[in-house]
Amino acid sequence: MKRKTYEKELVKLHLELTNLQRWIKHQDLRVAVIFEGRDAAGKGGAIKRITQVMNPRVCRVVALNKPTERESSQWYFQRYVTHLPAEGEMVLFDRSWYNRSGVEKVMGFCSDDEVQDFLKACPNFERMLVRSGIILIKFWFFVSAKEQERRLRARLKDPTKRWKITQIDLASRLKWTEYTTATDIMLNSTDTEECPWSIVRADNKRRARLNCIHHLLQQIPYKELPPDEIDFPDRPEDKPNERPPLQGHKFVPEIY
Repeated sequence: MKRKTYEKELVKLHLELTNLQRWIKHQDLRVAVIFEGRDAAGKGGAIKRITQVMNPRVCRVVALNKPTERESSQWYFQRYVTHLPAEGEMVLFDRSWYNRSGVEKVMGFCSDDEVQDFLKACPNFERMLVRSGIILIKFWFFVSAKEQERRLRARLKDPTKRWKITQIDLASRLKWTEYTTATDIMLNSTDTEECPWSIVRADNKRRARLNCIHHLLQQIPYKELPPDEIDFPDRPEDKPNERPPLQGHKFVPEIY
């Protein structure tokens, strides 16, 4: 997809996202959107394009680090529950409780029994969220092995993206087959009628972002609300006012 076409379509979707944002606030909706997929699948890029035009007081991103010692001793879902949306909010989870059936399983950070317990408990947990009034939307970004390898190598060459690669990423890269098996089991166990997975073909980043945003908009029935009327008065004329001299203040050097 050419950049000009991509940007033209993105502008249209951004306008609809602002309409959705006003609707979520107006209707006091609680929306949680999960973004999952392999490393370098494009989850972060899609999230950035969504939040680009959103009010951070309405739409916020949750990207949790590895659990602390205290969090590791809690009920597994507990640390995620605290980040669920309140009324008038949309929360985008950049990875979520599905770490248990993905990276934790493949890298041996949890036992097989813990994974099985998760797979049994997760559908009931998500049904509970939906019955409480939360709109739960789940995206799985599918990227091929060849494209993932290309993106990871590109990150190594780009100093501004090297932070995206961790030792876990490098180690999990060697376990493609194990991740495939774990993903298949997870999708089959947690793709329910109340909380289905929406799979995004993500080898083409631009198409993936547009398709993801378009699908997200389709999941929440909303109406375009008229913008709030703003009384924008003329500025009064400046009154004579003697200001203290600016000497002594520190200004940012004008390098550019």
